[in-house]
Amino acid sequence: MAVDTTRWGILYCPKTGTTKKLKRWEKIKSILDSKKVSYDVVHSEQSDSVSRLVTMLISNGYKTIIIIGGDSALNDAVNCLMNEEKKVRDEIVLGVIPNGVMNDFARFWNFNEDNDEQTIDWLLKKRTRKVDIGCIRYTTKEGEKSHRYFLNCVNIGMTADIMNLRRQTRKMFGSRTLSFISSLLVMLFHRMEYKMCLHINSDTIDRKVMTVCVGNGTGYGQTPSAVPYNGMLDVSVVYTPEVMQMFEGLWLLITGRFLNHRSVHPFRTREVVVEEAGKALVGVDGRLIPHPVGDYRIQVEQEVVNFLIPD
Repeated sequence: MAVDTTRWGILYCPKTGTTKKLKRWEKIKSILDSKKVSYDVVHSEQSDSVSRLVTMLISNGYKTIIIIGGDSALNDAVNCLMNEEKKVRDEIVLGVIPNGVMNDFARFWNFNEDNDEQTIDWLLKKRTRKVDIGCIRYTTKEGEKSHRYFLNCVNIGMTADIMNLRRQTRKMFGSRTLSFISSLLVMLFHRMEYKMCLHINSDTIDRKVMTVCVGNGTGYGQTPSAVPYNGMLDVSVVYTPEVMQMFEGLWLLITGRFLNHRSVHPFRTREVVVEEAGKALVGVDGRLIPHPVGDYRIQVEQEVVNFLIPD
């Protein structure tokens, strides 16, 4: 049965590894109720239920869908929206209250996980902007043509490895910092270069590469100049540095000056063609996709999704 179109449909995605899942929701709920927000909420206990629940909210007529989660949950929501006809998705606006392991897209808009009241105030003002989304199109090992949309970035190579390890270690340690440090230590003994052949604009890169980030957003600091509203993708191709240069690169990444590193080669484009990438893992908004077979393309689609932004 269709609902009041002014009513929010909220999907709450508990943070991976936390033992106080309801405490976080109760804090947000108290703010929503104090501001007399009209809403219905569904809870996602597992990451694979996000798509099903977002589809349910869309089917039930919610026009404002708020994701309380991180980049991966937002990614699932965007891919659900893109399964709908343009007429349907043009009527829906997507918002976020950051609550994930990674909140890079929310952070780009200055949404702060530690200031839920400010975030909700901004969402209530209903300031909407159409944002770009990226899309990776590839072939699976079963020979099926597949694709995945993204708001933030696609990582190919070592960064995808680190993010995969970080997810696994976060479940073990619970701490974001400990999981990141332990992932980096493991990567010191892991393969750090891949034979790649990339076509970016008129350039062809055919050599060993450590990692590639294709950003519609800031790409966890690797594409810091990217914005999701100019119809372009920023690309950082990182050649294999010396050991000491790696530590320098980490410092520049942390301090927001990643593009200044001598091993980082930046580009801006509408399309990246990956002709070869060996067995490099591919992460889309922080989550691995099945290993592509053969070449694959990463493109941008301009002004596709309605997104609630700060005042």
